[in-house]
Amino acid sequence: MELVITDSAAEAGVLAGRIMADHVRRGARAIGLATGSSPLGAYRELIRQYREEGLSFAGVQAFLLDEYLGLPPDHPQSYRRFIRDEFTAHVDFADSDVHSPDGNAADIPAAAADYEQLIAANGPIAVQILGIGTNGHLGFNEPGSSLRSRTRVKTLTPKTRADNARFFAGDLAQVPTHVLTQGLGTISDAGHLLMIATGTGKAEAVASAVEGPVSAFCPASILQMHPHVTVIVDPAAAANLRAVDYYRFAIANKPAWQSY
Repeated sequence: MELVITDSAAEAGVLAGRIMADHVRRGARAIGLATGSSPLGAYRELIRQYREEGLSFAGVQAFLLDEYLGLPPDHPQSYRRFIRDEFTAHVDFADSDVHSPDGNAADIPAAAADYEQLIAANGPIAVQILGIGTNGHLGFNEPGSSLRSRTRVKTLTPKTRADNARFFAGDLAQVPTHVLTQGLGTISDAGHLLMIATGTGKAEAVASAVEGPVSAFCPASILQMHPHVTVIVDPAAAANLRAVDYYRFAIANKPAWQSY
């Protein structure tokens, strides 16, 4: 695992975007996308490179981590709508190449299995961008999730629903209770896991994921078991880390030939 402490949240987003762009330029067949506020800086950098540097997503498949159950696809807070509004509609992704779990399927378990098969048929996912919940969730794998889980239905914790109420005009009653999410095992199949976390509210979760024990109680700790992980944080999100000096030293002395 490589941990990068940037000078600001904006710089963290730019670096994450550059890492994703490098994978696309090297011929990534598929990339994994996350929603929420954490990856927005990365998406802005990808849009900039598309507009100014010729970065193209033509032919690349994109897979979303999760989707709420019961929200129509055109609902302003559906993740299918979010990722289109914030990223894919601004570059040359074909809509048919952007995939998300079907939270409105008549048979949800079958939809979960279908999504697993779709990833397997169009992958492997070269790079998966990730955020982290304040309780350590990854995707919507809440504490207690199996570390080998696959795409399935999860019940959101009251904490996660409260955190997400800001996207629903502060009305907790509008936040769905259930989601369809890639499992921790599914996420771990990606070649490169790229997690971005900024702000003091993520400091405890980041420390638990990076320096704590590998445990279902902190689903993001599964990152420690993956062979290629980059964690990008700003100083606020790094506040609870014990080995900050080493992380900074390692990046300052990174071999010139070694990419992220």
